[in-house]
Amino acid sequence: MDSDVRPELQALRERLTSTLDEARNEARERRHARGNRTARENVNDLVDEGSFQEYGQLAVAAQRSRREYVDLQTDTAADGIITGTCTINAKLVGHRQARAVAVVNDYAVLAGSQGYFHHRKLDRICELAREQSLPVIMYSEGGGGRPGDTDVMTQIAGLNLTSFSTWAALSGRVPRIAVSNGYCFAGNAALFGSADFCIATRNSWIGMAGPAMIEGGGLGTYKPTEIGPVAEQEKIGVVDIVAEDEAHATRLAQQLLSYFQGPIADWDVSPQNVLRDVIPQERRWGYPVRKIIETVADTGSFLELQRIYGRGIITGFIRLEGQPVALIASDCQQLGGAVDSEAAEKTARFLQICNAFSLPLLSLVDTPGFMVGPASEQQGAVRRMSSLFLAGSKLDSPLVAIFLRKGYGLGAMAMTGGSFVAPVYAASWPTGEFGGMGLEGAVRLGFRKELEAEEDPDARDALFDQLVAKMYEVGKAAEAASFLELDAVIDPADTRAAVLRALAAADAIR
Repeated sequence: MDSDVRPELQALRERLTSTLDEARNEARERRHARGNRTARENVNDLVDEGSFQEYGQLAVAAQRSRREYVDLQTDTAADGIITGTCTINAKLVGHRQARAVAVVNDYAVLAGSQGYFHHRKLDRICELAREQSLPVIMYSEGGGGRPGDTDVMTQIAGLNLTSFSTWAALSGRVPRIAVSNGYCFAGNAALFGSADFCIATRNSWIGMAGPAMIEGGGLGTYKPTEIGPVAEQEKIGVVDIVAEDEAHATRLAQQLLSYFQGPIADWDVSPQNVLRDVIPQERRWGYPVRKIIETVADTGSFLELQRIYGRGIITGFIRLEGQPVALIASDCQQLGGAVDSEAAEKTARFLQICNAFSLPLLSLVDTPGFMVGPASEQQGAVRRMSSLFLAGSKLDSPLVAIFLRKGYGLGAMAMTGGSFVAPVYAASWPTGEFGGMGLEGAVRLGFRKELEAEEDPDARDALFDQLVAKMYEVGKAAEAASFLELDAVIDPADTRAAVLRALAAADAIR
């Protein structure tokens, strides 16, 4: 290369670096003015120090025909999206397992809108994620498509881009976690909703259309804060976890990703003997099943998803001796543990994701069955509840089922992969009770004539209680196990050890 050219290239490099630094500083100031962190700060907080390899850093908005290039470098740095490879949690899981991709939409650049080179950068990094099997964490704040990229003269509507399909095509190939803070509308919301797991801060508004699009469609004028507030999105199951702020969301994303990265070396566990006293002697009383989960799991390892949606079933992740395990559990304090449409659909999707990435599964069962009645059917029960059977039938990951108390009807079968023989190990605590349907309902249906024959209300109630007690004795865990409907009846204090032995026998833990 000519010696005179080198100084010119060096000078150009210095000018570009200076311009990028100025752009970052201005973006940081705008971001802080809104009380949030900059995109670059989110990257630095998310990834392991020194591991980030950025792609497309010098991109600007495709608007050179209408704006000065220097202004674009300042105002549209990186075209509003930071993308790159990195490691996350390397100290926890090791360097190889920690390899990942980070994508951060930058709201400080043109309101995080999606332009021509923005999409090309996203496509490039998603293709690398697919080729190299790298999980992706994406910060999705932004206002959707950008109409002002005038340099692109070969497009009319610009709908022949591939970003959304490329991102969606990663489903089942690599874990994808989306984080939202602030406004996330239109195309950004589509990316957010297409992720496997969605985390949003309390300062979030998420919608498939923002104020401009709604008004343009003649549907009224709304403030951004009137569209898809996180409190609503959490209730209807759009958001898996609500974080206090971006820093908290980042820690949650790191923890959530870690379950797909493999085992960890350091773990602790609580005394297991307390499990013997968790279930009330009165079989109709509820109890806090999360206490059981937190006791069985490694200390501090339980991460719950969609806590206030589909409350009849708890979904989340735990660790057992450092090994990641996906968990579903009946919550008898919600609808008595009955599986309603929301809970079934939520759990089916969870099973599908976990199965795609070969995570072993633990099911803690205490359910009277599917929720019944006209109101339940109006929620689409037939289709939505059946989704649990479809998901269970496709499971390749080993499932261990532990019956804490009730195991009745189709709902109990759905909680065990579709059948009591589907799990690699199905055991019950001594408090387990089983039947084709709930005992009280079975007595009312099976002994209707006998009950109607008793004219005295007190005598009728006494007969009812007597028949329920008789059926309870017949359906006890020990009886079910003696007919080989279960593999074992276990000491509650041995639950953790029994699950680990079953997963080890199934070659499901490393």
